[in-house]
Amino acid sequence: MKLVSPASEDAVSGSLVKPIAKKDMIEPALLPDPAARKLPQFLVRLWSHKWVSALAIVGLLAVGFVTFRHFRGALVPVEAVQRADLLETVVASGHVESPYRVEIASQITGTVVSVAVREGEVVRQGQPLIMLSADELQNAAAQAQASVVQAEALVRQIGELSLPQASEARRSAQANLLATQQIFNRTSALMAQGFVTRAYFDEVTKNRDVARTQVAIAEAQIRNSQSGGSGLAAAQADLQQARAGSAAARSRLGYAAISAPRDGTLISRSVERGAVVTPGATLMLLSPGGEMQIILQIDERNLSRITVGQTARVSADAYPQQHFIATVAFINPGIDIARASAIVKLTVPNPPAYLRQNMTVSVDIETARRNNVLSLPGNAVHDALTNAPWVMVLEKGLAVRRPLRLGLQGNQRIEILGGLASGAQVIPTSSDITAGSRVRASAP
Repeated sequence: MKLVSPASEDAVSGSLVKPIAKKDMIEPALLPDPAARKLPQFLVRLWSHKWVSALAIVGLLAVGFVTFRHFRGALVPVEAVQRADLLETVVASGHVESPYRVEIASQITGTVVSVAVREGEVVRQGQPLIMLSADELQNAAAQAQASVVQAEALVRQIGELSLPQASEARRSAQANLLATQQIFNRTSALMAQGFVTRAYFDEVTKNRDVARTQVAIAEAQIRNSQSGGSGLAAAQADLQQARAGSAAARSRLGYAAISAPRDGTLISRSVERGAVVTPGATLMLLSPGGEMQIILQIDERNLSRITVGQTARVSADAYPQQHFIATVAFINPGIDIARASAIVKLTVPNPPAYLRQNMTVSVDIETARRNNVLSLPGNAVHDALTNAPWVMVLEKGLAVRRPLRLGLQGNQRIEILGGLASGAQVIPTSSDITAGSRVRASAP
C-alpha cells in the first residue's frame, strides 16, 4: 500500500492548497470566545479590527444616505397657483383737517367781560363765546329808540291833528270866500251905477282876494297832511331814519355778545377777560362740525393709479382697530419737487366722533380689484417689479424656471396672466434652489 502525502492528495484531487504561513495564523487565544474561533478567517480578521470596520460601515451608510437624498430630491415648500379675489391699494399716511376754518373776531372795539368756552370744546351755532362791555352801546340804543318814538309821534300828529285843522281851516276860508265874493258882486254892480266910491270897491276886492288865498292855504295844508303829501312824507322819512338808526344801535349792541356762527370745535383761543379787542382781530378759531377731509402726500410713482372718486379705508393711529370710509376728492396737479410727491385730499362725509383736527391717520386707497383670477403669493415671484418676472416651478421632481406675465399686483397676491396653469406648484423666492435641482414638495 502506497502512502500519499497531503500535498499529493490535493494534487490528485485537482486542487492545490497553499500552506498557511505562520504570520497569517491567528492565535486562538486572541479570539474573544470559543464560538468566535469557529468563524471564517476574513470575519475573524474584521473582528480583530472592529473600530476600523465600524467607521467604514458608518461611512458607507452616509454615502448611501447622501446618494439617496440626491436622487430623491430636497424637501421644499411650494405655493399652488389658485384662483382668488385680488385688491390693489395705495398705502399712505396723512392728517385730518376740516375743509375750512372759521376765524371769530369782534366787529366793534370793546373790553372783554367774559370768555365762556375753552379750547377743544364743541360749540353749537348761536352759543355765546365772548361778552364785551355794552354800557355805551345800550345808551346809544336807548337814544335811537327815543328818536323813533319822536318820529312816530310826529306822524301821528299830522294824521290826528294837522289834517283835521287844515280841513276846518279850509271850510272857514271857503265860507269867508263865498261871503266876500257876494259883496264883491253887489259892489261891482253898484260901482257900475256910480253908487259906491272907488275906495270902497277896492276894499271889497282886497277882501275877496284874501279869502281866496286863505282857501288855497287851507287846501295846501290838507294836501300836505294827507297820504303822499310832502309834510307827511317828510315825517314818515324821519320815522324810517329813526327806526334804521335804532336797528343799527341794537345791532351794535348785539356785537357785544360774540356767538358761534355754526356748530364746530374750538381749536384755538387768543383772548382773555379784561382785554381790549378791536374789529377784525382774530380771537378764536373754529373747526366746523360735519364734513372732514384728510390730507395725504402721495409718491408721484403712484399718481397714475389714483383718480377722483376712489374709495379709501382709513384708520386713525390713535384708534387702529376702528376704520371709516373716505373718498378721493382732489389731486393737486403740481408736484412737490423736494418730496417727489403730490397732495391728495379725501373727504369724510360721516366722520366718527373720535376724529380730531390734525389727527394722524393711515389710508388704503382702493385703486383696482379683480375677482376670481389666477394668482400667486407675492413671495413666490422673482423680479415682480421688472419687465421679466419669473418663478421656479416644481415639475417631475425638478426645479424649472418659468417666465410669467403678470397682471394686478394686490396687497398679498399677484394676478397671473400667462405662464402657469391652475394648480402649478411654485417654489417661493426664499428657497435657495437653482434651476435643474432635484426637489420634492414638503407637506403643507
